[in-house]
Amino acid sequence: MANLNLTQNGNFSSLAPIIPAAGDDNGRSTLIFLGTGCSSAVPNAMCLIQPSDPPCAVCSQSLFVPPEKNPNYRCNTSLLIDYCQSDANRSYILIDVGKTFREQVLRWFTLYKIPRVDSIVLTHEHADAVLGLDDIRAVQPFSPSNDIDPTPIYLTEFAMESLAVKFPYLVQKKLKEGQEVRRVAQLEWKIIEGNHEKSFVASGLKFVPLPVIHGEDYICLGFLFGEKCRVAYISDVSRFPASIEYVISKDGVGQVDLLILDTLYKTGSHNVHLCLPQTLEALKRIRPKQALLIGMTHQFDHHKDNEFLAEWSKREGIQVQLAHDGLRVPIDL
Repeated sequence: MANLNLTQNGNFSSLAPIIPAAGDDNGRSTLIFLGTGCSSAVPNAMCLIQPSDPPCAVCSQSLFVPPEKNPNYRCNTSLLIDYCQSDANRSYILIDVGKTFREQVLRWFTLYKIPRVDSIVLTHEHADAVLGLDDIRAVQPFSPSNDIDPTPIYLTEFAMESLAVKFPYLVQKKLKEGQEVRRVAQLEWKIIEGNHEKSFVASGLKFVPLPVIHGEDYICLGFLFGEKCRVAYISDVSRFPASIEYVISKDGVGQVDLLILDTLYKTGSHNVHLCLPQTLEALKRIRPKQALLIGMTHQFDHHKDNEFLAEWSKREGIQVQLAHDGLRVPIDL
């Protein structure tokens, strides 16, 4: 079994068989991890303004290591799918637009030469998934009169109702009499069902919603996508309904090639997120070919904890590592 090793530029050098060596991605799709951190992001501001004794080692790194060279610097969880279709045309599909979206654009869109966003898919309406929506205008053509094609955004009816309160000016269809035109992001709201039997297509790529428990009073969506390689993306989960676990498990509908999964804390448990002990138990049940973990707090030290996960991977026969901001994974979808 190949180990999960990082190259200098942050790509996985050996994630066999589905994710090739860095640079071997001509004509392929890629997954770009724009953010891999929790809602408050890493570094945790409190660790810097009221430092402990000794200081938090992970958060303190941000004071002397540039973010692009620091895998412990984590923005809000978000994934960009650079989807290469059969005709070689590319579409750019964004999953979640959190509080740190502008920073992610400046850092990773520029590095990887991402020219635009063609579609947006939302997992839920919490702040770390939607509060960057105002900044979508930064990746749209400039028009002071808003005379541009809107970006399709796929979300549940529940999320739509919440966003209509948070961002009424982004949802409003027509100006009221006497209301001035102001330049805002132009979005085309598309309601989807939170049902794994009700798939939808965004920019040519089929998505299957995976409703999971994000605290016992709340449903959040994950998504299953890809035909050549099946990818499950589940960013916010505390418990899997049996029907959804069946859809993505080796002993159910079929093994997924890559599972991208929530893990908030390194120890213990949490009421609305999986923590590492529960995440690893879920991986042993679901048994993906490979897994990348996201949503981490400052409890995780990227290199040290990936050493632990490499040993766990050998023992359990499931390749798993912590992802990091800027990770770019070539993949056939």
